[in-house]
Amino acid sequence: MSDLVTQAVDELALRCAQYAFLPPVGPDEPARHHALAHLYVLVQVERAAQQLADQAARAAAAAGAGYPAIGRASGMSRQGARRRWPGLITSGTPRHTPSASRSS
Repeated sequence: MSDLVTQAVDELALRCAQYAFLPPVGPDEPARHHALAHLYVLVQVERAAQQLADQAARAAAAAGAGYPAIGRASGMSRQGARRRWPGLITSGTPRHTPSASRSS
């Protein structure tokens, strides 16, 4: 999955870099200008992805996910998720707990 996402983001960034406004570096240095525009777009993508991850973490918590599940989904430990999104899970946050199956 990571390779697929990386390739898709890079292709998008390269297309967007064509439209990125950066001061020209000189007529004899188009490769530098292209590389800087690509970097500029990738930094914008990173910022957007962080904002979207924050929104998704809040939505997951609102849907009842706890820090262990949010950590697993984000590739970090429960403690890492708690540090990244402090206060996400509060006593007022609804939590879904699996029903224990009982046999009679």
